[in-house]
Amino acid sequence: MQHVSADNAKARFGQLLETARREPVVIERHGRAVAVVVSKEEYDALNDIKLRQLRAEINLGLADLERGACTDYEADDLPTLAARIKAAGREQLAKK
Repeated sequence: MQHVSADNAKARFGQLLETARREPVVIERHGRAVAVVVSKEEYDALNDIKLRQLRAEINLGLADLERGACTDYEADDLPTLAARIKAAGREQLAKK
């Protein structure tokens, strides 16, 4: 994986695109990674993985519902539940 500065990426955009077809390119601004450029094929493959994971999680949730393994929530509880789900998602991302 190559790392390039934002200025270099801008100045050599065509070269950046060619490199991204072969491997991901990290673009840095002020020494900090801010973006990754990948090929269209790599992007499609990553999206396919995410979609398969989402479908698997939905199917697990549906199976839980069919077994009756669910919890009823009142409307007032939903903001708290949403916050817990977001926090759990952030924790999972931090572990990766």
